[in-house]
Amino acid sequence: MVDSQLRAGGVTEPRLLARFRALPRERFVPEARRALAYVDDLHWFGTPGSARFMPAPVTLARLVHLADIRETDTVLDVGATSGYATAILAGLAASVTGLESDPQLAATASGNLAALGLSNARMVTGTIEQVGETQFDAIIVQGMLDTVPPAFIDRLKDGGRLIALIRKGPIGIANVVLRSGGGTTVRAEYNAFLPPLPDTRRDEEFVF
Repeated sequence: MVDSQLRAGGVTEPRLLARFRALPRERFVPEARRALAYVDDLHWFGTPGSARFMPAPVTLARLVHLADIRETDTVLDVGATSGYATAILAGLAASVTGLESDPQLAATASGNLAALGLSNARMVTGTIEQVGETQFDAIIVQGMLDTVPPAFIDRLKDGGRLIALIRKGPIGIANVVLRSGGGTTVRAEYNAFLPPLPDTRRDEEFVF
């Protein structure tokens, strides 16, 4: 997976590649999909076409790469599902909070993180409001957004960055949103696709 998918997809950062190599991806996929855990495709949780999924390895790796995670960072992983990205980030950052709206998946993710001994990672069940007023150095959103809710921006520290796919017509564009001095700047990077992230409302709109 690392050599044939991530490197071929342009992901070359050594710490990130090492982290993907170290984690047993099969632990995090649905049981019926474990033989296919390392294919370059997303995995659905629940009924086919449901709202919860794990991104394909290259898609996730490229998003994490954009976040430029440092060893001192605190990170929020939005749409954590079974905790795979949270576990990836736990090996790169000082601490990681996984946010998952589905209680059963959040419990599964907590069990996965505990089984791997990742004491610097925790799960929160619900929407962004359940994180409280905590602010983060980086936020990674695992799912397509129509717009970035203001509550996401509010959870960024000064100097923090949010990585998300923003819908533009039929495609998504990976955006890096930087918060600095009370304002934000936005950098569009590349086209990509993920299914929509649930529990984000279009009427809560952040205007770039």
